[in-house]
Amino acid sequence: MGDIYEDNQIIFQGSLIQIGENTLNQKMQVAIFQFSLFGINTYLVWDPDTKQCAVIDPGMSSPEEEKALEDFIAEKGLTLTNIINTHLHIDHVAGIPFLREKFGAPVLAHSGDQFLGQKIGQQAQMFGLNMNIGEIEISEFIQDGDIIKIGNGELKVISVPGHSKGSVALYDPEAHFLISGDALFQGSIGRTDLPGGDYRELISSIESKLLTLPDDTVVLPGHGPASTIGEEKRSNPFLN
Repeated sequence: MGDIYEDNQIIFQGSLIQIGENTLNQKMQVAIFQFSLFGINTYLVWDPDTKQCAVIDPGMSSPEEEKALEDFIAEKGLTLTNIINTHLHIDHVAGIPFLREKFGAPVLAHSGDQFLGQKIGQQAQMFGLNMNIGEIEISEFIQDGDIIKIGNGELKVISVPGHSKGSVALYDPEAHFLISGDALFQGSIGRTDLPGGDYRELISSIESKLLTLPDDTVVLPGHGPASTIGEEKRSNPFLN
């Protein structure tokens, strides 16, 4: 992946947070933050012309992580216009209260996961987390085929239920990347044993909605390293 992403820059000592910046000459740019809560990948996507940006799956769970994201937005001179969630499991929403209070941006997610946003406390208990986040309210529902504008750039919403009822992926055909949430990983797929999960539905979603994208599409998952659609078609053991 070295021809697409620069070497990761360590922001703190150790591996608490890493950022890699998209170096393609395309409209949309991508920064990848790897936060400590289950190794969640949080993405910041922005249009370099208008400086508008969106944060996808904010997983910050400490003041240090919140500051890292806030500082990056300030250093780039960006304006946060949207908080977008691929789904509403706790590791993907932990940073929403901070972003809502700091920037006032709306939360976009699929209605199928609304019940998960209402049960954040139960999710925290399930995973043994001492976190007081409160309910996550969706400001605007998104669905399959929607186009989310980020300045002059666009992300297409692709519905991929299976990991959760309301799971979505976000596709930029111009810059050839897909933010897959917890549907598709490098060499793996999302778990389906949580509320709303369905193994057959997930496999169907991936095969019909994601593997039909161009092989050179870069897959940016909710956890772990990046891949490509072509590589997952060739070698993912769950899809062969």
